[in-house]
Amino acid sequence: MADGSVGEAQDKAEEVAGQAQEKAREAAGKAQEGIRRQIDDRSTQAGEKVASTAQDLRSVGEELRKQGKDAPAKLADRAAEQTEKVGSYLKESGPDRMLEDAEDFGRRRPWAVLAGGVVAGIVAARFLKASSRNRYQRNGSRPVGQAPPATAQPTHRSAVEPVASPPPAAPVPSSTPVTPAAAP
Repeated sequence: MADGSVGEAQDKAEEVAGQAQEKAREAAGKAQEGIRRQIDDRSTQAGEKVASTAQDLRSVGEELRKQGKDAPAKLADRAAEQTEKVGSYLKESGPDRMLEDAEDFGRRRPWAVLAGGVVAGIVAARFLKASSRNRYQRNGSRPVGQAPPATAQPTHRSAVEPVASPPPAAPVPSSTPVTPAAAP
């Protein structure tokens, strides 16, 4: 009889574990879908902003052309075209396509990914260094290895200039009571 209850308990535990795994898979799927939706929304917004910038560049090109500056106008037009391509890519591409494109780029140009990582690391290090210096200045302490701030040099006093002396110390009260001495 004990074997039957142990078997039932094991079956019940496996069932509960299976249900927990299924709930975890559902939660992970919902989280992934939410992240994909956010990436898609943000990339669409970024694409719209970049497209707006492309329109601004086109306006700059037209203005330069009106002023008779054809060479800078052509540069502005090329920049507008490239900016417009980036904007339409961001608006039209989903997160999966962007990830695939990034992976393909990394496979074709690993040196560029490496260089980008180095640049990002340097920027992050500079940011952290600057923010820690500011934090220490606010707190009044200084980071390890940094010399203390320079102090002002003492000024020379003339022989006739008075030197301030510290105030006299106040008498310290005694904890034992003082009894008057008896007269002889």
